[in-house]
Amino acid sequence: MQTIKKKDLSGLRDFLILWSTQSVSQLGSSITTFALTLWLYEKTGSSLNTAALTICSYVPYVLMSIFAGALTDRLNKKKTMLGCDLFAAICTVIVFMLFRTNRLEVWHLYVLNVISGFMNTVQQPASEVAMTLVIPQKYYQTTSGLRSLSRSLISILNPLIATAVYSFAGLNGVVAVDLGSFAVAFAALLFFIRIPENRSEKREKVWNLAKEGLLFLKEHPLIMTLILFMSGVNLVASAFDAVLPGYVLPNPNGGSFVLGVVTSCSGAAMMIGSLIVSVLPRPKDRVKVIYRTMLFSLGTENFLLAFSREPALWCIGQMIGWVLVPVMSANLDVILRTTIPVQLQGRVYACRNALQFFTIPIGLFWGGYMVDQVCEPIMSTYGGVSILKTLFGTGKGSGAALMMFILGVSGSLICLISGRKLKKYQYSEK
Repeated sequence: MQTIKKKDLSGLRDFLILWSTQSVSQLGSSITTFALTLWLYEKTGSSLNTAALTICSYVPYVLMSIFAGALTDRLNKKKTMLGCDLFAAICTVIVFMLFRTNRLEVWHLYVLNVISGFMNTVQQPASEVAMTLVIPQKYYQTTSGLRSLSRSLISILNPLIATAVYSFAGLNGVVAVDLGSFAVAFAALLFFIRIPENRSEKREKVWNLAKEGLLFLKEHPLIMTLILFMSGVNLVASAFDAVLPGYVLPNPNGGSFVLGVVTSCSGAAMMIGSLIVSVLPRPKDRVKVIYRTMLFSLGTENFLLAFSREPALWCIGQMIGWVLVPVMSANLDVILRTTIPVQLQGRVYACRNALQFFTIPIGLFWGGYMVDQVCEPIMSTYGGVSILKTLFGTGKGSGAALMMFILGVSGSLICLISGRKLKKYQYSEK
């Protein structure tokens, strides 16, 4: 069992401060994002418009990640993170000023999300490399579990806090919470955290450095196969996110409150999984753990939701689907950090981001389109057929149930096919 000993706490000081304060800042940003989603839905009444906020963030992130990662390797990691955090705070202030003067429009949010997406392309790889530089290698798995734990807590607390603050204090209160959390993280990073410098000594053009990231992936087929496997997982998972509201809200046993409870179960499951992975011993085969946990998750959750009609079973499905995600994430994190040289991590992580996350906006569109334009019409026309009625129910929402079944089949096939490919590669931990 891997635990952090008291004598090693001093060596983890920078990580613990960075992790805790950045988590607080991320919670504040998530609260603002959720509140703006509520504001946008109140203003437009359109699920597509609210989903477009996420797409606006991901598209530039995917398109520019390769170049931004190469740039990150040439920059001071601490200054880069400080600059990106400050820019995010400025964007929040701009939204607040537009709102206070009754000038905030939907297109403002889209533009700011696009800009934020570009900034994330620089900040995310810089943050990943910074974590590598401040964490002793023997604690990669444990600290990955702690990071998963914080993400889980954010996913649980974010909608609860955002809804409460937005209801009682409006967008004014939400922005105050966000800026307060930013101030804590910014001050901690500026004054109390030392990040060792490990910038690339090369001064080649950014495109040439980006090609080095792609070349590294080409020369390490295990890493490339894992990334492509995760892109398939993200395709199915993001489609699931688009389908879930259309499945729960119209159901006679569903509704907005039930949707909130079901959604929060994923965060609770990840929190449990994060605690588990923090104390697990090192597995014999990390690669097998990665694809087997995802096979279990995608091969159970989607089918359980597709064939059930009770909220309790939906919650169980969410718990099953997400509890092993931190286990997968921790093992993938260790493989990446121990395989990729730290001086290349910025550009390689950025290439990873572009290849692994480009399927998320595609999945969001695929899930919504399939429910509205394919599955619901099929169930409306043929839902009276005995087997379809028995499996997926009737009425609005039955098409979403059918799509859940399709996602279960797709996710299982992705895991099985990728698992066969991954068996060809060997990973030895240093």
